[in-house]
Amino acid sequence: MALVSLFLFTLLFVGCFAVDSLRFFIIGDVGGIPIEPYYSFIERSTAIEMGKLADIYKPEFILELGDNFYEEGVKDVNDRRFQDTFEKVFTAQSLQVPWYFIAGNHDHQGNVSAQIEYSNFSKRWNFPNYYYYKEFPVGNNKTLGLVMIDTVQLCGSTHGNDDETQPSNPLDVYAAKKQWLFIDNALRNSKADYLFVAGHFPIYSIAEHGPTDQLVKELLPLIDKYQANGYLCGHDHNLQHLRKKSSTGRNIDYFVSGMSNIINQSTDHAKSVPERSSLFHYASFISRGGFLYAEATANNMTMTFVSSNGSKLYTTHLYPRKHN
Repeated sequence: MALVSLFLFTLLFVGCFAVDSLRFFIIGDVGGIPIEPYYSFIERSTAIEMGKLADIYKPEFILELGDNFYEEGVKDVNDRRFQDTFEKVFTAQSLQVPWYFIAGNHDHQGNVSAQIEYSNFSKRWNFPNYYYYKEFPVGNNKTLGLVMIDTVQLCGSTHGNDDETQPSNPLDVYAAKKQWLFIDNALRNSKADYLFVAGHFPIYSIAEHGPTDQLVKELLPLIDKYQANGYLCGHDHNLQHLRKKSSTGRNIDYFVSGMSNIINQSTDHAKSVPERSSLFHYASFISRGGFLYAEATANNMTMTFVSSNGSKLYTTHLYPRKHN
């Protein structure tokens, strides 16, 4: 309780002086369990802490980075999992804000189009397409852009429930090429002062799944070329921050936020990422889960990992990009 009170007091104090800012939460892999009650203890604990934090800090929206329903997605738009895993879990009034979704590998084992269709039945569920671009005002004429992508459509999926495998080749090569063209255009045309790509599979990760080879090969050069700030993902069930210099010497930041329903302590791929790029990794069961809190102002962007027991775990700062 003391940790919760201290963290909330700190946020309230800082919030009093944040005049023009954009605040949002970033979570991943929130998809509950495939049997009753259809949510896990960790998911419920994360929802409660998110609600406490949101009561104070009033996020404008929430990003959910795939694997919205374990183990095999949903069957149709009337699937009870929409209610039992999502609507009845994230019940705080302060969480009744727009949520923006993308699909993960477990969602693709079910009916992703039903998740997209559910946008017509929920005031806060926003999933307009497999991939899309969103832009938000930050204040002082600054903006934040998010290129929301479907990494399964781009790279293929893991083999069944074997999440330790690298994604295989995309099932639909034409659909993958079409999405790569969208990503290139979105990054090239965005004038946002902060710009991120958000997907399910990691580009870099030191944990169980490790880097995704095809994203390292094809997505990372686009992020570098168009001077985006970085990449947001889930898939690995922990919290991570990695940072690597771009070809021009600027920072590219990678955030993994996949600990809202399952915790996995693996660091099997610690040697698979660029040397000294891993700045933070956390996967303690004591935490009861966790998520990423972001606040962007005209001058900088603060990214803070928060555990579901109320602890502030790690904070870093990013700055507006210099783009053409």
